[in-house]
Amino acid sequence: MVDSLGVAVVGFGWMGRVHTQAYARLPHHYPHLPLRPRLVTIAEDVPGRAEEAAAQFGFAATTRHWREIAADPRVQAVSITAPNFLHREIGVAMAEAGKHIWIEKPVGLTVADAQAVADAVAKAGVQGAVGFNYRNAPAVEAARELIASGGIGTVTHVRVRLFSDYAAHPDGALTWRYEKERGGSGVLGDLASHGADLARYLLGDITSLTADTAVFIPERARPTGATAGHTLATGGELGPVENEDYVNCLLRFASGARGVLEACRVSVGEQNNYGFEVHGTQGAVFWDFRRMNELGVSRGTGYQDQPVSTVYVGPGDGEFGAFQPGAANAMGYDDLKVIEASRFLRSVAEGVPHGATLQDAVHSAAVLDAMVRSAESGAWVDVAPKA
Repeated sequence: MVDSLGVAVVGFGWMGRVHTQAYARLPHHYPHLPLRPRLVTIAEDVPGRAEEAAAQFGFAATTRHWREIAADPRVQAVSITAPNFLHREIGVAMAEAGKHIWIEKPVGLTVADAQAVADAVAKAGVQGAVGFNYRNAPAVEAARELIASGGIGTVTHVRVRLFSDYAAHPDGALTWRYEKERGGSGVLGDLASHGADLARYLLGDITSLTADTAVFIPERARPTGATAGHTLATGGELGPVENEDYVNCLLRFASGARGVLEACRVSVGEQNNYGFEVHGTQGAVFWDFRRMNELGVSRGTGYQDQPVSTVYVGPGDGEFGAFQPGAANAMGYDDLKVIEASRFLRSVAEGVPHGATLQDAVHSAAVLDAMVRSAESGAWVDVAPKA
């Protein structure tokens, strides 16, 4: 008999919905998991949103106050999908209450925030998973194995890009995302956090960097009501955009490899253009999130004019087999969150981490903090994972 795990979700914006859907899909894709999630409570302070979630997905209870979840003995695990500035407070409180946590990146606003949650999880002896979903793509896992096996020789350099248009409209509402106090470092936390994690996942630790940042839309209109996602607002009072629209960064890795990481939230014409190109002494591997199930691979001893082949991932790559029976059948973004949910529940069941952990979040946050320091000073800075 499969044991049930009482779960709660804090925050029901887009990401809260994705987490909830992932829990609901787990029995279909991972029928042999030793735990099965049971939706206990949804916490959301926007009137009516929690009730909508309960009616659609079957949560047993709703609340406006996340602290009620920390005190609820029916809940053993919590998804934290609230805005970034709440990550530390909620994450620490849930861990101290003995709840396992699946928390979205960037886990707070600074490396100190991420470290505080990691320390609380370690002290409480609970499991902590982090929403670095792009590393879960079977093609990314296949690329990592290819790199680690020496399939492209010694890695020399990597380029990681994360270009999006979600904030490109000048009438985008001035929500918490654009404030330093609540949104932190803007596109660094939103997108570059994923880039830092991907770069480290593929090539190992980043030791130093130099970065430049910019704000391209300096003012936005304040919203007049509740917002969800990237809402437009016109006619409201204008306020300043306090954090970054764009970052570019040169990286140095412990291995000696070099890298470029670039992220932008106001790239007109770019709809989630995320990916990487990794070059080695005998080949290269390329990945584009928009063609998530493909890799471009060049390998051999031809060096000059060496061709690139398109490789379609299949059931032998990562978790592909849990979703599709044969290579070149498509997977999508939400599937990556189902993989993440399965690894979170495996971690809880077995007492050992599977997938991205709070320490991965600390390392990513250390890279972001170093980017901020470098952009302010104009100098190369060391990446220090500790607060």
